[in-house]
Amino acid sequence: MNREQLMNVLIAPHVTEKTSMAMQNHNQYTFRVRRDATKPDIKKAVELMFEVKVSGVQVVNEPGKTRRFGKTIGRTQDWKKAYVSLVAGQTIDYEARAKA
Repeated sequence: MNREQLMNVLIAPHVTEKTSMAMQNHNQYTFRVRRDATKPDIKKAVELMFEVKVSGVQVVNEPGKTRRFGKTIGRTQDWKKAYVSLVAGQTIDYEARAKA
């Protein structure tokens, strides 16, 4: 993939109570990613955007949920989540990146 395509692989950081515990205990960061993204693409995108060394990537396909819109029953979109493990001693600071 070229540089422009790699910049579009990561959609947003996914921060929940579970992912913040993974950040503290296992140096793992979680991102929403494109549904067609592969593990090597995610690894290259994180290394390119945050200038860190990635040691591993785990991917989870999250199914959409059934929702009601009045009488109509609908469904939210399926999405993909990536858990990215960094090499010891490296971190990602979301706030510093947002200000830059």
